[in-house]
Amino acid sequence: MTSAPAAADGQEPDAFEANRRYLGSVAYRLLGSFTDAEDVLQDAWLRWQAADHDAVADPRAFLTTVVTRLCYDQLGSARARREAYYGEWLPEPSVSYADAADSPAELAERGESVSLALLTVLEQLTPAERAAFVLHDVFAVGFDEIADSLDRTPDAARQLASRARRRVRDGDGRRGGRSTGGRSGADPAEHRQAVEAFVAASTRGDILALMEILDPDVVWHADGGGIVRAAARPVLGAWNVARLVSGLVTKWFTPEFGLGSALVNGEPGLVWYEKATGTVGGVVALTVADGRITEAFVVVNPEKLGHLGPMEP
Repeated sequence: MTSAPAAADGQEPDAFEANRRYLGSVAYRLLGSFTDAEDVLQDAWLRWQAADHDAVADPRAFLTTVVTRLCYDQLGSARARREAYYGEWLPEPSVSYADAADSPAELAERGESVSLALLTVLEQLTPAERAAFVLHDVFAVGFDEIADSLDRTPDAARQLASRARRRVRDGDGRRGGRSTGGRSGADPAEHRQAVEAFVAASTRGDILALMEILDPDVVWHADGGGIVRAAARPVLGAWNVARLVSGLVTKWFTPEFGLGSALVNGEPGLVWYEKATGTVGGVVALTVADGRITEAFVVVNPEKLGHLGPMEP
């Protein structure tokens, strides 16, 4: 989701287009799906076209409210669909193949980085809690504006965000494994080192080395959507995960496919891709604490990877 260029005549772009990237970032974090976020943006654009622009004092705030309300409505129906989903439902991953730092403006548009682990934890929140948490903690939106978006008082919006924060801290502990609040406990260098050690041990088929880099209570999550074969339930424990990874290496490491490094939702991760075309066949996000991998999130459902560009060999 990229911002539209400025108008050719030198005028400022339409307010919706000027805020498209920001609005897309909000919608993605609220829904965990680029596909659903794009649908919301289309509906929000139609509502913006029908609005009296002269009566809108703050277009960005107005559009944030519109997008939040659309996402809020969609989250209710999405929960029912995801409960009926085959196997584990994981969010669609965001992947970047470059480590170049974003500009301050781009960082502001994208908001605070939200890992795949955290997006998964957010699935446990109510729609109102998720909206309050994402808008305040990720995009620094004030509680007055959040209250308008949710038809609540500012105090109620503040309480929603506080309750969501507590549930985020505790939520992944109920999934098994070490509780990290959906966030990696490692700095980027430590995180990258753990990922590299995981790849080295995996490609060698060294189960003992894998056991060293995996937390004893590591949890492996996979999403194949019933389209691609994947573990339908979380795999628990270092020994079980190490054996699973060793088996996957036999399947994944063929002359036709490669495994490359990438930033997955802002954190070091891995991409499995077809060498001839660069088509992504799987994305691996890893959560790291104390130098060990505590959780793995593997998305191989092709319907959740279609938005990704090709991986360059």
